[in-house]
Amino acid sequence: MSDAVESANVDTTAIEAAAAHEIERGLTSCQVAVARDNEISWTGSFGNATESTRYWVASATKPIVSSAVWHLFAEGELDLASPVADYVPEFGENGKQNVTVEQVLLMTSGFPNAPMESADGADPERRILQLARWTLEFEPGTKYVYHGSSAHWVLAELIERLSGQDFRDFVEQRVTRPLGLPRVLGIPRDQHTDIAQLSAEELDRAPIDYAAKIEAGEPGGGGVMTAATLALFYQRLLHNPGELWDPEVLADGVGNIRCRLPDPLMNLPANRTLGVVIGKGFGTTWGESDTAFGWPGYGGQIGFAEPATGISFAFLQCGDADQIRPFVRGVQMSNLALQLGR
Repeated sequence: MSDAVESANVDTTAIEAAAAHEIERGLTSCQVAVARDNEISWTGSFGNATESTRYWVASATKPIVSSAVWHLFAEGELDLASPVADYVPEFGENGKQNVTVEQVLLMTSGFPNAPMESADGADPERRILQLARWTLEFEPGTKYVYHGSSAHWVLAELIERLSGQDFRDFVEQRVTRPLGLPRVLGIPRDQHTDIAQLSAEELDRAPIDYAAKIEAGEPGGGGVMTAATLALFYQRLLHNPGELWDPEVLADGVGNIRCRLPDPLMNLPANRTLGVVIGKGFGTTWGESDTAFGWPGYGGQIGFAEPATGISFAFLQCGDADQIRPFVRGVQMSNLALQLGR
């Protein structure tokens, strides 16, 4: 273990041992955080990492961006049932004129594989040209298919059209900064320090241009943060300090399953809300709880909260070229975390 903050009111012995074991098996680094009562109870960094090491969290970014969109609902700027084209007319081209905001948030919107390069998405003019070119792959609302990056680029455009702000700045000003958390999207290249995936060792075998995603602040997968930051974000969803989010909108966002269509990847109900997955849904990384909510990310990154126990948890990892083992590792670590409050 490289770094650790002492446990408070939780026994993390099993988690610490499991993390150390994964390093012994060859994982380059990992970082773990447990939070409760709106504060970090324990955090540890293992292998080639310190407490300040940040990780690219991939799709675990998604709920943070969705939670920024919730402000637009609360303020009456955005309506779930309205077509996206009502707000972004260019998006309605190529048969997409009836795709609703809710369908985009639930990933039933019909364009799961629509392309967007990082640099194009970060540029407003190039982004809207791409959004207009996209075509439908299935009838919106008829099925659930995971939209890896496409849906959240639409959310980014909606944020900018309705707020008049860069979407990355909006997320910082309306979500992370008020919650006492650092900026997580749109990190300039000269600030790409202490990011695990950008170490010289990892870049030699990187299958992804992490730096481009991080610089662009991809809304569906470009966030960078520590495990403590991610665990605290989920604590804030549980406690809503200062009622940052409208309570009714927040309750809907973390507790109302609006999509139970089957997920073709997992052969399980999608269990999607307007921002997270609940219980045994996509990813099933917290499969021992029916009420935990969160989101997994490529490479085995994970963040979630468990309302029944008040625990939130984040596990971030780096340095395993295997496609399956990081996911399995995330499941194992998450299920250990779920035992902490029981």
